[in-house]
Amino acid sequence: MEEVTCGTTPLILDVTGAHRGEELTRAAQAVSEGECIVLPTDTVYGIGADALNPVAVAALLAAKERGRDMPPPVLIADPAVLAALCEHVPRAAQDLAEAYWPGGLTLVLRAQESLTMDLGETAGTIAVRVPDDDAARELLRMTGPMAVSSANKSGRPAALTAQDAADQLGTEVAVYLDGGPTRVGTPSTIIDFASTEEGRILRQGALSLDEIHTVAPEVIGSTDSAGDDDPGREDHDVPAEENAPSSEQAASQESLPEHHDSQDRPGHA
Repeated sequence: MEEVTCGTTPLILDVTGAHRGEELTRAAQAVSEGECIVLPTDTVYGIGADALNPVAVAALLAAKERGRDMPPPVLIADPAVLAALCEHVPRAAQDLAEAYWPGGLTLVLRAQESLTMDLGETAGTIAVRVPDDDAARELLRMTGPMAVSSANKSGRPAALTAQDAADQLGTEVAVYLDGGPTRVGTPSTIIDFASTEEGRILRQGALSLDEIHTVAPEVIGSTDSAGDDDPGREDHDVPAEENAPSSEQAASQESLPEHHDSQDRPGHA
């Protein structure tokens, strides 16, 4: 297999065509080597790294120019992985995951004490999301859980295309996966179940309060709306909106691709 190198020009790989499997394998190789990559999610593009590699997570934060006080969310391929990451999943959180995963929902929960992840100053919590993007989930099945925050410099707009991300992050990222423009363009909704069994919205995003209450009517609403640069927490947490900071930190973070950065606000992706 051809070696993945950065050089002076960002390496952008198309994952919309017949060679998707090959390109995802190249990205998974980069992740296994401790590199950061950019991946598409359903919300915004996310910058991701191996969640179990603290050096790689530190590189992700450095690329975003963000400190350890804004830890990224974690994206997973399948809801079944949640139990392995979290100490306790309340009934309401389970119901929301069943209803809206894959999708624009990030859950903040107490992390398993045995987890070896060092995502930053998480206060024992982890923000988790399953992105609604086939290429992202296929990659996550190859890599395992990834720390993913919005693919932008902290404080700048979230990337809605791979080129948007490359314009901001350049060769600080080994591989950019181009899945076309994001479908949603809004970071995930983040709900804190670490501090309350009923759930409390930390950031209103892709999922409306009405949609949440249809499944979990006891969840407490919030006046906080999603920031433009947060993917996962989505993350993402915000792409890939798009992980695991404390509930207070999560509320103040940017995005996500699909942890706690509420990825930018924590960029949950």
